[in-house]
Amino acid sequence: MISRNEYIRMSLELNLFFGRIMKEHMIFVESGLLVKNSSLILEGDQLKKSFEEILIESVSISQGIISQNVLDSNELVTPLTLNSEVISENDTGICINKEITLAELQLVSNPNLNLTPDLEMKVDRINQRAINLIIEVIRYKEKVLALLLGCKMFANLYSLLVDHILREAKFYLGALGDIQKRIKPVNDILAQEIFWDTIMKEHALFVRGLLDPTEIDLFNTANDFGQRYDKLIAETKEAKKEDIPKITREAIETTIGIRNFKATGTEGLIDCTIQAIAYPLLGDHILREANRYIRILNSFL
Repeated sequence: MISRNEYIRMSLELNLFFGRIMKEHMIFVESGLLVKNSSLILEGDQLKKSFEEILIESVSISQGIISQNVLDSNELVTPLTLNSEVISENDTGICINKEITLAELQLVSNPNLNLTPDLEMKVDRINQRAINLIIEVIRYKEKVLALLLGCKMFANLYSLLVDHILREAKFYLGALGDIQKRIKPVNDILAQEIFWDTIMKEHALFVRGLLDPTEIDLFNTANDFGQRYDKLIAETKEAKKEDIPKITREAIETTIGIRNFKATGTEGLIDCTIQAIAYPLLGDHILREANRYIRILNSFL
C-alpha cells in the first residue's frame, strides 16, 4: 500500500505526463484526418479539450508536490514545448491551450509540503475523471484503427502510429488503476523496459517515415536506432535477473542517444532546417517520452 503523500504525488505526476500525451495524441489524429471524417475530427477535438481540463485542474494543485527528479527530467515540459505549440497551432489551425505549459514551467518542488486529506479527495476525483476519459480515448483510437485496417478510411496516419498511441493509453489506464487501488504501478523492470524500448523503436520508425526523401543522413540515423532497439528488445526478452544491470545500462545509453536525436530534430523543425511531414509538437512529444524513460531507467539502477 502507498501512503497518502505517495498517492497524491504519483497521481499528479502520472496525470501531468500522460494527460498531456493523450491530448497531443488527439492533435496528431485530428491533423491526419480528412474533411470527409469531420465527425471523427470533432470527437477527437472534444477529447483533447477534456484532457486539457484534467491538466488545468492537476497543475492548479501540483505546486510544491511534484518531485524534483520529475521536474529535472523535462518529461512534463521541455524548453522547446511552448515554441513547439505556438508553431504547430499556426501550422495546423488546431487550438492548443498554451497556458497549461506556462503554468507547468512555473512548478517547483517542496518535499516538506503538508498534503491533507482534502487534497487526497481532490486527486481521487481527478483520477476517476481521467480513468473515464481514458476509456473514451481507447474506444476512439480503436475505432480509428479499425477503419484504417479495414481500408474503410484514408488518413495521413500510419496504422502502427494509431496502434502505438492506443497501447500508451492502455498503459496509462493500467497505471492509474493501480494507483487508485493504492498500489504502485507495474514495477517489473524487464517488462517496463520491453514496453518503453518498443515505444522508442517505433518513434525511430515514425521519424524515418516522416522525413523528406532528401534527409538521407537523418533517415539512416533513425533507421539505425530502430535496429538498435530491435536488438535490445530481443536481449531483454531473454534476460535473467542477473542481466538486469547490464541491460538497463545499455537501454540508458541507447535512449540518451535517441533523446539527443529527437531534441536536435525538434529544434530543426522549429527552425525549419529539417524537411519532414511533421510539425514541432510531434518532435517535442517523443522527446518528453524519452526523457521520462531515461529517468525511469536511472531509478532502476
